[in-house]
Amino acid sequence: HKPTYDSMRKSLEAMKTHCLNNGVTDISMPRIGCGLDGLDWSKVSAILGEVFEDTDIKITVYTL
Repeated sequence: HKPTYDSMRKSLEAMKTHCLNNGVTDISMPRIGCGLDGLDWSKVSAILGEVFEDTDIKITVYTL
């Protein structure tokens, strides 16, 4: 199944919880959900910012 913006938000919230519970301070990732899955990066990026805005977790996004 392809992700939706709602399922993406839920996944990122679970990632945030995991990071906070396990001392993760840095995350590196590609533009998740935006390749074959077809989500729009500007929307995913906004969700990513909203989910992690109240943390000190550094997120680096790589593109090819």
